[in-house]
Amino acid sequence: MARTYKYTVDCGFTETQRIFYEENGYILFKKLVPEGDIDICHQRFLDVCNGKVKVFTVMRDKTLRDKGETRGEYLVNKIQELLEDDVFYDYYAAHPRVVEVIKNIIGPNVTAIHSMLINKPPHSNTQHSTHPIHQDMFYFPFKPADKIVGSWTAMEKINVENGGLYVLPGTHKGPLFPHGNSEDCSNEFYHGVRGFDHLPKLHLTMDKGDALFFHPHLLHGSSPNMSKNFRKAISVHYADSNCTFINTKGTVQERMAMDFEKLVNEKFGVTWDYINFFKMKSRLISGKPGKIQSMDSHL
Repeated sequence: MARTYKYTVDCGFTETQRIFYEENGYILFKKLVPEGDIDICHQRFLDVCNGKVKVFTVMRDKTLRDKGETRGEYLVNKIQELLEDDVFYDYYAAHPRVVEVIKNIIGPNVTAIHSMLINKPPHSNTQHSTHPIHQDMFYFPFKPADKIVGSWTAMEKINVENGGLYVLPGTHKGPLFPHGNSEDCSNEFYHGVRGFDHLPKLHLTMDKGDALFFHPHLLHGSSPNMSKNFRKAISVHYADSNCTFINTKGTVQERMAMDFEKLVNEKFGVTWDYINFFKMKSRLISGKPGKIQSMDSHL
């Protein structure tokens, strides 16, 4: 009997690679992104930290700022919406090696939907540099989940000591769970799920240029940075361009949509629809545009 594949397309993976992703919900490629390209992205990040380059969202570690820290690289813990920046786009989001893996999972028509570079400075507050167990699908107002995949690439040596990523293999086969704020994390937008601490966590040790690809239902998180070094990673999520937006009302994602719209209203005094925000920041990477680019594609 022929094997049935649910989470990958008929692709360029070896059979072993394809089965591994199907069973575990993630796959890790060693040294996928050349170190020279990582270095270019690293310098671009430093330029953002030093005010030489503007990106849409820059988040700072308030715990270090309150201690009197002024150095940019030590204060900026995340930048988001990288897709309009030519450097981040060319050297990571649309990197041929990254996109080839994405196509092997979701198919040829690829749209980048979310992008970020995460920096964990040394000496940061453990609650501020921890991301509790969560599923990325919680943040995305579209479907189907099996046509969405995240990439997460180490920009330097990453392990459990400096705040590395951990995964709960096989949990991508489960549903999307309700998320809420965690007592272990002081970042209000780092939501998490409860009731899974008893499950074994696989802590990933990654070298510069190693790239992880994972299903949006996969339970995962990251530990705090307890080292004297930085921990940087660059990440982009991609979707099949024919994914469709959903009405989040009554869904698990409703909490995230409401929190986002409330934040925008309080900070800027405007009403900004969560779905239109994704439409604005998404970018076609390869293949043909689809429903995800259409303004009338949601319910």
